[in-house]
Amino acid sequence: MKKLNLKDVVAYVESNIGSFHEKRLQNLDKLELQRIISRKNPYLFKAKNVLTSEAIVKGILDAQISSSEETIFGDWLEGLAIFINSKVYGGRKSGMEGIDLEFEVGGTRYLVNIKSGPNWGNSTQIRKMIDDFKKAKKILRTSGAKFPIEAINGCCYGRDNNPEKGDYQKLCGQGFWQFISGSDKLYLELIEPLGHQAKQKNDAFAVSYAKIVNRFTREFSDQFCEADGSINWKKIVINNSALNVSAAKRGPTE
Repeated sequence: MKKLNLKDVVAYVESNIGSFHEKRLQNLDKLELQRIISRKNPYLFKAKNVLTSEAIVKGILDAQISSSEETIFGDWLEGLAIFINSKVYGGRKSGMEGIDLEFEVGGTRYLVNIKSGPNWGNSTQIRKMIDDFKKAKKILRTSGAKFPIEAINGCCYGRDNNPEKGDYQKLCGQGFWQFISGSDKLYLELIEPLGHQAKQKNDAFAVSYAKIVNRFTREFSDQFCEADGSINWKKIVINNSALNVSAAKRGPTE
């Protein structure tokens, strides 16, 4: 084990945080009004008495952006965690399915699946992770490994007061960063470098965001508003939920 040099972490963050902001912008530029409307619940907007095109557009756009950013930043944090662990324990990105990080401490091999936060999946997704852990252990045993093997679900933020899950341990927030780095303060020390050039990057994002809100608002009004400006809710629901022609012709038992 080597002592973590925080300067290495700061340098990594400053060199790589730009990729997160670039992907945010790229995903924003790829958005299409029809696609994001088709994925959102039109009944919810009606129940909330949303009355303007811009309010609907911003509602669906913000939800889409939030979900996308969580995924993008989660992937970015995974890279940061692997980098930090490589500096301290010589860890590496795993080539086995479902395993993000492999490293050894005191003769034990750790297999780590990294997620952003603690509430990341449903029961099916958790079972898939457990299956991936079991398959990875089997691969190592088949190759002749005799050392103890531990499975870890690491979460970059949050907490779980019951880390022992039977087939694996779940380490969140401070516990996760301490586990991969040996530092109980790292979870606090990360927050400052992550703000590198944040204002400049977010100013650029705000300009692009405003443009897409204006463009989508115009498109929405053209497609789903009446001549008097009122929203045609039935047209929205049809666009979102109507059967296509071939499906409509089929009976329920065909």
